[in-house]
Amino acid sequence: MFLDDGLQHRDSKARPETSSAPSLTDIGTRRIFNEDHDLFRQSARRFFQDEVVPYHQRWEKDGQVSREVWEAAGKQGLLGITIPEEHGGIGGDLLSAAVVWEEQMYSNCTGPGFGLHSDIVMPYVSNYGSAAQIERFIPDMAAGRCIGAIAMTEAGAGSDLQGVRTNAKRDGEDWILNGSKVFVSNGWMADLVVVVAVTSREAASPAHGISLFLVEDGAPGFRKGRKLEKIGLKAQDTAELFFEDVRLPGDALLGEPNRGFYYLMNELPQERLEIACFALASAEFMFEETRRYVSARKAFGKTIARLQTVQHKMAELKTEICVGRAFVDSCLQLHAERRLDAATASMAKFWASDLQNKVATQCLQLHGGWGYMWEFPIAKAFVDSRVQPIYGGTNEIMKELIARSIFSQKG
Repeated sequence: MFLDDGLQHRDSKARPETSSAPSLTDIGTRRIFNEDHDLFRQSARRFFQDEVVPYHQRWEKDGQVSREVWEAAGKQGLLGITIPEEHGGIGGDLLSAAVVWEEQMYSNCTGPGFGLHSDIVMPYVSNYGSAAQIERFIPDMAAGRCIGAIAMTEAGAGSDLQGVRTNAKRDGEDWILNGSKVFVSNGWMADLVVVVAVTSREAASPAHGISLFLVEDGAPGFRKGRKLEKIGLKAQDTAELFFEDVRLPGDALLGEPNRGFYYLMNELPQERLEIACFALASAEFMFEETRRYVSARKAFGKTIARLQTVQHKMAELKTEICVGRAFVDSCLQLHAERRLDAATASMAKFWASDLQNKVATQCLQLHGGWGYMWEFPIAKAFVDSRVQPIYGGTNEIMKELIARSIFSQKG
């Protein structure tokens, strides 16, 4: 892995003009992908280089990407890839979706929330929505005209979804929604939000009393708070959402009442696998970026790549990334065959995101002072990586879930 992609090494003090990524030829040797995936990867890579990279710095200042890039992604067939054609999606396979996840991270541009929209939010509508909901939302979501978000986290309820306080009460045929959410990715730009709310306080357990609702932007009583200022993911809009006596029609309920927790549990493995894929691709990007840097940077009359300490550190990182890649690819294959269980997805998420942060720290160190400068890609990759062990369920929670799968076994 990590073959030279043929790009010239940059001067150590020059602003990087293009991002590093594993070569297309090298990626094509990964056995889980076929020639069609490789061709699609070329198309996705061109999209990110042409439609995202040139504008990302401006989006970082704006705290959000443009509407135009969402629609451009829709025209390119990068949204809703795994959603069935009969629902208005692309009808592609999971590995094609994974190509988009990886290529976005190889571009080092975390602003577009395509993965969340396409592979977390859209499946809720496709898998649990009514025919009318699917017809109303999926085609526009696949076209990038309707941006999706999911609102789970609250000020007092993060990884523990059973601590949710946002609630919806029946009022005739309607529902009245009250509460607030925080850390909602795509939240500021969202046209449609899947909202997690308590609908039965009398349920045997909190898990039995949660429902999901489709809330559209502009609904009376639905208010978006400020775009949250984060240490990383600067171009990815993250917002607070507030619901004050929001009247929702009966058909805003997604699936059956009080079944929301089970829907969430069904979909979380894919979310965690996606985070793992983002993490490994980011680690590969950072490795390539650092290899190019140390091969060009000189100290004591020679490139620092000739120093044994640097060589050994790079050997260590390459080994760990390759081991991680083998595991994550195995998880991708399992999920493509619908055989990925929650515990294994949790392993992938925690291991890969921890590795991503280790690689980020070590690669920034190998850049020296320049690694701390925002103009160098490694600095942005470093701060962007820090949230990965937190969202999608903290890595501490991942370990708890894995432990339960170990000690709940009989024998």
